[in-house]
Amino acid sequence: MKPALSQTLILASSSPRRQELVRSLGLPYIIRASDVDETVEGARSPQEFVEILALRKAEAVRGMLSGTDEADGVIIGSDTIVVHRGEVLGKPADEADAYRMLEALQGAAHEVYTGLACVDIRRGRPTIQASEGATQAAVRLGDVGQFRSVAAEADAAAVTLLGYTASKVTFRPMSDQEIRAYIATGQPMDKAGAYGVQGIGSLFIEKIEGDFYSVMGLPMNLLYAMLRQLGISPFQA
Repeated sequence: MKPALSQTLILASSSPRRQELVRSLGLPYIIRASDVDETVEGARSPQEFVEILALRKAEAVRGMLSGTDEADGVIIGSDTIVVHRGEVLGKPADEADAYRMLEALQGAAHEVYTGLACVDIRRGRPTIQASEGATQAAVRLGDVGQFRSVAAEADAAAVTLLGYTASKVTFRPMSDQEIRAYIATGQPMDKAGAYGVQGIGSLFIEKIEGDFYSVMGLPMNLLYAMLRQLGISPFQA
C-alpha cells in the first residue's frame, strides 16, 4: 500500500500573526523564516509585486531545505503591501516614516494586497510532465482573490500555486496625538503601511471591504482553496 503524502505545512515567515493563523488549521507545521531581498525591479502592478515576493520567500525556504529530512511538505510564502493613491507602503524605515504613512492614511481609504505561494515539495508526489507545467487559468474566489498553477521550472520537482487577494480598508480621521501615541507603542514598526488590523491599530479602522485575514497577513480562504487543490484539508479524517 502506498504511504499517504505528508500533510506538513512549512511556513516561510517569522511573523507571529501568520504563525497564529497557520496553527489554527490544526495541521502539522514548522516555521522556517526566509530572509530575502524585497526589491522588485521594473514597473509592477501591486498584484504582481506581492506574488513575486511571496514566491521568492517560498523558494528561498525550498533552497534551505533541499537535501534535508525536512524537505517534505508544502511551503507557504506570503507578502502584504498597502497601496495608497498609487504609492506602495511597506514597513516604515523609522518613526518619522511611520508618521508620514499614518498621517496619509487617516480619514481615507486604501488598498491592501497579499500574495500567497504554495510550493508542494512532498516526497512521493507524482512527477509533473513538462507539457503540464504551463501556467493554468486562474481560479477566482469571488471578487477578492484568485490563484493559478505556475510553470514548473526545469526539473518539475515541485508543484507551485500562486495567487493574491485585494481588500479595501478605510481609516477614520486620526489626530496628531493619536498617531504619535500609536507609534509610541512600537506596533506600527514591523507592519506594512505602519499599522496592524489586530492589536490597538484596530481602533482606527472604520471599515474593511474584502478579506480580514488578508489584511492581517495571511488570506485563509485563499490558502484553504490552494491547499485543497494540493489534496490537503484540515477536515480530512
